[in-house]
Amino acid sequence: MPTYSALTTLTAKEAAEALAEAIEERLDPEPMGVGVFEMEDGSGLWELGAFFTEAPDEAGLALLATLHGARPFTVSEVPETDWVAKVRRDLAPVEAGRFFLYGSHDADRVPEGPVPLLIEASMAFGTGHHGTTLGCLRAVDRLAEAGFAPRSVADIGCGTAVLAMAAAHLWQVPILASDIDPVAVEVAATNVAANGLSERIRCLEATGFDHPALAAEAPFGLIFANILKAPLIDLAPEIAAGLAPGGVAILSGLLNEQAEDVAAAYTACALELKDSEQIGDWTTLCMQKPAA
Repeated sequence: MPTYSALTTLTAKEAAEALAEAIEERLDPEPMGVGVFEMEDGSGLWELGAFFTEAPDEAGLALLATLHGARPFTVSEVPETDWVAKVRRDLAPVEAGRFFLYGSHDADRVPEGPVPLLIEASMAFGTGHHGTTLGCLRAVDRLAEAGFAPRSVADIGCGTAVLAMAAAHLWQVPILASDIDPVAVEVAATNVAANGLSERIRCLEATGFDHPALAAEAPFGLIFANILKAPLIDLAPEIAAGLAPGGVAILSGLLNEQAEDVAAAYTACALELKDSEQIGDWTTLCMQKPAA
């Protein structure tokens, strides 16, 4: 069965969400799904994608785009693809510092020495191939090499929980991995179990720090937040408050040109830039809370 996509961009989140609601309520045939995402190119635009199991009403889409101030929709047929098989073909094992990330299809390629982390192909973000996840893994590896030892760890926006699992191999401390997306939490829990770390890492569905378990375990010695520029800036006061004195926040999901703004938001919350690394178009920041 063919699938069709309809894509457009808007300048404001509220307008994009209003258009998404109108598409779901007013178009026939109805879409099987509509999503709104902030674009990661620093443009400030929001992308809306609608997906259909039959050819959409292009005239209706054009009218709604005009009414909501969106660019004209680009409608195309999406070729049928076995995405899991494609991911398994395309995503080779990754080495990041002392860590070796692999899928079960590459279990026979795990070398002696590096710390193995099994990450299955899934809907959640964080396989280690992307510069943001890779940057976070390298950053935590450097911290461990320098003798850093947190009392507890939080992985906010955990995706596959790869960062939480890396921390579990480094330190015998409480670790909480949370995500706003219930699918990501399920994927995280699956990966944690596959790596034999279920007794070490607790996976939670939470928005930011809004969960009793996170409040009870705070302050944290180490906080990962590999998300996007806007939520990182919004979370700056909470992350700063959630860090113990001397604690470190590893922040990523940032284009290189966005890093200065994010670092400034955390500096305004009394954190200091400890380290940064660029990998391709992406930057990872390490911000530290001064020791008491």
